[in-house]
This record gives sequence, C-alpha cells and structure tokens, in this order.
Amino acid sequence: MKVSVRPSQVFAFSGVLNRPPGEKPDPALLEYAVSLAADGGPKRVCFIPTATGDSPSAVEAVSGVFAGREDVAFSVLTLFTQPSVPDVEAHLLAQDVLLVGGGSVVNLMAVWRAHGLAPVMRECWEAGVVLAGWSAGSLCWHTGGPTDSFGDSLAVFTDGLGLLPYSNGVHDSLGDQPRRRVYREYVASGQLPAGYATEDGVGLHYVGTELHEAVAMVDGAQAWRVEPSPGGGYRDEPISPRRL
Repeated sequence: MKVSVRPSQVFAFSGVLNRPPGEKPDPALLEYAVSLAADGGPKRVCFIPTATGDSPSAVEAVSGVFAGREDVAFSVLTLFTQPSVPDVEAHLLAQDVLLVGGGSVVNLMAVWRAHGLAPVMRECWEAGVVLAGWSAGSLCWHTGGPTDSFGDSLAVFTDGLGLLPYSNGVHDSLGDQPRRRVYREYVASGQLPAGYATEDGVGLHYVGTELHEAVAMVDGAQAWRVEPSPGGGYRDEPISPRRL
C-alpha cells in the first residue's frame, strides 16, 4: 500500500468555460496541482478524461502540457471501451497527482461508480495522492453543485464523492450562464449545503477537509464562501486568492 508522506489534499479549480476543443488547459493551475506532490524524483501524474468520454482532443491537450518533461512521469487513464491499464486501483495508488478533466460531472460519476472507482478515489486521497481537477473534475470531490450535464438549463447535482463536505460552484463568474445566481439559490433553499465557489481561473486547495488557500491565474478573480443566511436567503463572502 502507498505510504502517505503528505496529508490528504484536493485542488479544485475552474478553468475557462467553453474553451475551444483541443485547447490546452490553464498551465499555471496544472503546475500548482503538480507542485503539491511530495518531493523526490519525477512526479507521477495521471490524467483522467472520463467527463468528456475519453475525448482524444482532451487527452492530446493535457498531454501537450507535460510533453518532454523530465520532472513529470505522465500517464492517462481511459475507461472507454475498457480501462487502459490492467489494474486501475494499483495504477492510481502509484501516482502522485490525479488530474480529472472537465465535461459532464453526471456521466463522470456514473462511469466511475460502474467501474468501482468511488472507493478507490477515497483510498488515493487517504494515501496522500493529490486529487485535482477542473469544472466536473472540481465538482466531483464535493457533495455536488449546479451543472448543465442534464440539459441546457442548470440543475442541481448531489451525487459527488463527498470527500469534501461542501457544495461547489464552478465558473462562478458573471457572464452568459447564470451559474452564480443559481448556485446561491440552491444553497439558500437547502438543496445544496454551504460551500465554495470559484470564478474562472481560480482554484481551491484543501488540506484534509479544510480550505488551505485559494489561488488565481488572473488578476481580480475571486473565490467565494457561500452559506445559508439564518434569516433566509444566502450569505456569500469573497475569498481573495493568492496570485500565481
């Protein structure tokens, strides 16, 4: 069994919403995720693109970030049409960082549960493997949050792994989608528990189940603590991130 040399860690972040297919994700946030792994030789990093149905363009984009790196031993775990490694549990436990891509969080969790990965992810977390991801790969570690996985309109998702006992709002920026308003409405109504939201380009680093810090790759972007208000409605407080 992998011996933990670091506490359980999650790095959950919002990349840029509606990024063009095949475009590389935000390298500063990926580098931050890798930096959380324990020192000592090349970092073993596994990308898991389940949320896009193991899209080749997603694999190509993330692989391109780490191509030719001597300080990173990079691998990809695909599950379509069958797992790409003979022993999924052993492969994941041997990693230093797991990177989970964006896409459909509903389909992500359905496929993971079908393959028995929910307990494996908890085992990795408890063993000190850094769990990281963006969009769907951020929501999955929490209890849930708003998602457009069911259709064009936002709906509540409550089937996350729950390693972190909070809800999560991703892409919480002001823009075309009413994610900021909808997330706060769900928290106010009790459909989601209190939690944390990230604007695009902002990430949350948890140690154990406590928020350690927020970081950002863009100036002026914020994270938010959102909770029900005792008198009804909600209360949100900005969390100023450290600029990477």
